[in-house]
Amino acid sequence: MKKEDLPQDESALKKMTKELIYVKDKDGKYTTDLSTGWEVKTKALEHAWDDIKERSEEARLAVKNGEKSPICYFMEVKLMDVMILSGYTGFWGFTIKRHMKPRIFKSLSDKKLSIYAKAFEISAEELKNFKG
Repeated sequence: MKKEDLPQDESALKKMTKELIYVKDKDGKYTTDLSTGWEVKTKALEHAWDDIKERSEEARLAVKNGEKSPICYFMEVKLMDVMILSGYTGFWGFTIKRHMKPRIFKSLSDKKLSIYAKAFEISAEELKNFKG
């Protein structure tokens, strides 16, 4: 892409960051320049955020209906999966999956709840008393 063709479209991240792009200068040599956004990429990010919101709402309803524990909801909101949460908490993946069951979650110790709460950057009380 030529330097003068570098997209500078509006994006949701415009005020927070710019993307470094390789471009060709007027002599045809590769160099770098900053882009504030690209419409195609912005649309893709918007679509991804819509998916995240939808999954978070599904998880919230599952907690509210007693099908899942709050761990499931906060994993979605914090963009985590079992492996990532395992890395933050030190719990095995199968243990986290067990803790996603409401019956098991209710029996968790305050220490375990605190570990999860720290990973989710919330208080243990918020996690324990989350109703969906």
